[in-house]
Amino acid sequence: MTCSEPALAIARTQRWLDDIVIGLGLCPFAAAPARAGRIAYSVCEEAPAEAVYQCFLQTLEGFVAADAMQQETALLIVTEGLADFSEYLDLLALAEQAVSEAGLTGVIQLASFHPDYCFAGAAADDPANFTNRSPYPMFHLIREDALEAALATYPHPERIPERNVQRLRALGLAGIRALRRQVVGTSELD
Repeated sequence: MTCSEPALAIARTQRWLDDIVIGLGLCPFAAAPARAGRIAYSVCEEAPAEAVYQCFLQTLEGFVAADAMQQETALLIVTEGLADFSEYLDLLALAEQAVSEAGLTGVIQLASFHPDYCFAGAAADDPANFTNRSPYPMFHLIREDALEAALATYPHPERIPERNVQRLRALGLAGIRALRRQVVGTSELD
């Protein structure tokens, strides 16, 4: 999906986050920073992978420099590039390497989201993939200390992935796709 308006991309992402990620309880830790306005959103409108990588580095640098009480987490939304999931995964590997080389392992964690996300070994049409399917390719930067604090107060966090898979499989592909169309307002997500 492409979108040349950053404000529209952010609005779609926020709606996806509110109605699907938080609404379905896929991430029990997303609601607090979302409600408090502690999620930083940035949009990369560049298409070539090299330019998206530069956007990622700028986002990472800004996120690390930001006050953790103001920016607990950040989403880099890629509106024009990385439509191919394998290309996205290649760039994700470079982004993870950049975090490591910056000495931020254990400080910043990356989570990955893509419209065509598919877990290794899973069928492309497995509803479980929708735990990481987003309106746009995205890189989610998370402060590990905030995540560790949230995990410490949540009972059985190791069960979250299994619960999400069960929840999404119960909804089924038709239910998930209908929800995504309703939430994001487009059929381009199928």
